[in-house]
Amino acid sequence: MAHPGKPLVWLRGEVKTPPFGWEARLEAGFLLRRVQQGEVLGLPHSRPLPAIGAGCHELRIRDRDQNWRIVYYIDRDAVVILDVFAKKTAATPKTVIDACRARLATYKRLG
Repeated sequence: MAHPGKPLVWLRGEVKTPPFGWEARLEAGFLLRRVQQGEVLGLPHSRPLPAIGAGCHELRIRDRDQNWRIVYYIDRDAVVILDVFAKKTAATPKTVIDACRARLATYKRLG
């Protein structure tokens, strides 16, 4: 059996159907597994989010009529999920960026 890779640490959000469509949920799981196994994903699947912090990225999941984002941080021994949200605007909302920064700071402080 292949090594499962880094564990996922969920600080906020979840990926389930609903609200995710079945195919979008499968894609999210597949992409998260690739990240867990150490693969560095690029566009169109993932992009860096330096506004939150070094090592932060967002997965980009297209659903039937919705765009989802999974904000994650790659730590030495885990992949930390900072937020899961429906993307409704071109830019990542400032409230999401601020909340993710705070969660990341708390995670690092307690880790």
